[in-house]
Order: sequence, then C-alpha cells, then structure tokens
Amino acid sequence: MKTISLFVIPLICIIIISYGFIKRVNIFEAFLEGAAEGVATVIRILPALVGLVAAIAMFRTSGALNFIIELLSPITRILGVPDEVMPLALLRPVSGSGALALVSDILSRFGADSEAGRIASVMMGSTETTFYTLCVYFGSVKITDSRYTVFAALCADIAGFLASCWVCRFFFS
Repeated sequence: MKTISLFVIPLICIIIISYGFIKRVNIFEAFLEGAAEGVATVIRILPALVGLVAAIAMFRTSGALNFIIELLSPITRILGVPDEVMPLALLRPVSGSGALALVSDILSRFGADSEAGRIASVMMGSTETTFYTLCVYFGSVKITDSRYTVFAALCADIAGFLASCWVCRFFFS
C-alpha cells in the first residue's frame, strides 16, 4: 500500500500531461490560466471569509455561545443531546477548525470511548461547516441570494446532530 501511494501523484501528472499532448493543448498556458482563475476566486471570496472568522471569534469570546447553550439546555436534554457536545453542535456549522478544537477538547477531557467522545466524533463526520461552505461556494460564483439554502442546510445539520446522538446511544449503550 505504501509503494502505491508513492506512485499515484506522479502517475496522475503523467496522465494529465500525456492527455494534453494527445489533444495538442499548451499545458503550461492552461496551467497558468487555471492558476490565475484560482487567485481571482480567492480574492473574490476573501472578504466573506475574513468576516466569517471575525464573527466566530466575537461569538465565542463574548459569551454568546454559553448563553445559547444554557437557553437551549431544557430542549436538548429532552432530545437526548449531552451538554458536553452542545458547543460543538452550535459551532460546527460555522467553523471547521473551531469545531475540531472542541472535539479535541472533548476527547482529552472525557476520553475517546466516553459517550461525549463518541457523539462528538460521529457529529464531526456527519455534519458540515454550512456557513463556511456557503460562503466559499456562493462567493466564488457571485450568488447573493441564498434563498432556502441556509434553512435547508441548517435543518440537515440539526438532523445530523440528533442522529449522531441517537445512533451512538443505540449502538454503544
């Protein structure tokens, strides 16, 4: 397996270059064109990403995250969502790196085989960084009206959060 991984990237490069020669494409020019489009896309979505990162930092440091968790705790207890994973459930749709830091914290505090550790791990794999993804994809193609996308994506995230709690309880209890 290790030897295969050594040859995959060079093999892909050889296939791409060979295909370009067969189709008589100026490979270097096409590469430069694609790189220029990539830089233009990064420049186009950068303001939205900076705003998103700043909003996440303000949300966490202001205490709003803890306030929302306390506000939702009566409902989440009825639904079977442990308090330990609620910060992850609220932050995951917004920040992948922030959610990863929370999972790391949950695993170090409670252990990987704890209920919170299992739920956090499944939750990380079954949900998406919704706002980041919308920001990048909608920003790159200049979509300004998200219509029902945010609502539908957040409903999917909620379903993923609840399902991860219930599935872990079903399989590990």
